[in-house]
Amino acid sequence: MKVLLINGSPRPDGNTFCALQEIETQLKKQGIETEIFQIGTRPVRMCINCGGCRRNGGKGCIFDDDPCNEIGRKLASADAVVVGSPVYYGQPNGGILAVMQRLFYSAGHLVQNKPAAAVVICRRGGATAALQTLNMMFEMMNMPVVTSQYWNIAYGAGKGEAKLDKEGMQTMRTLGNNMAWLLKKIHAGGDASPKRDEQPAFMNFIR
Repeated sequence: MKVLLINGSPRPDGNTFCALQEIETQLKKQGIETEIFQIGTRPVRMCINCGGCRRNGGKGCIFDDDPCNEIGRKLASADAVVVGSPVYYGQPNGGILAVMQRLFYSAGHLVQNKPAAAVVICRRGGATAALQTLNMMFEMMNMPVVTSQYWNIAYGAGKGEAKLDKEGMQTMRTLGNNMAWLLKKIHAGGDASPKRDEQPAFMNFIR
């Protein structure tokens, strides 16, 4: 079993990394393989609704010059995902939002039914709004959202300050344990995917 942890911060070793590392430690203690992937500081494209990913045979987004498709390839062999982001103006980092939106639209089949969790780090406020923004993507992909003893939030401004948030770090450790527990339960059952008898019914408010 493997969990992919995505660091949506431009800082490779900042507070978001501290939180993900705390989760990773607990997962490893439970015998779960992990990988932390950072989106980096390169420009990230937004989805332009071109439909190219629907015409290229499931090969992912047609833009292959940022981390989107690389993350998709890693998710193909992962059993679960954790997405971490700093809070910018009450929202996740724009880069991680752009990557996840394109990834889930172009390669949503890679994440269906896989457990997921979001983690956010903030200096003071906006954390719950950012957390909910990330969780909404998981809910549209039939992904079980893994919880902790509190919302998956830690506080810190300067580099490494999140480690001083004792409750926040404990929340991350509990999240790691809960993720490991759920993965083991799923794999012990032999069938990780629920059966669905209905095709998606899409509707808008005009018709």
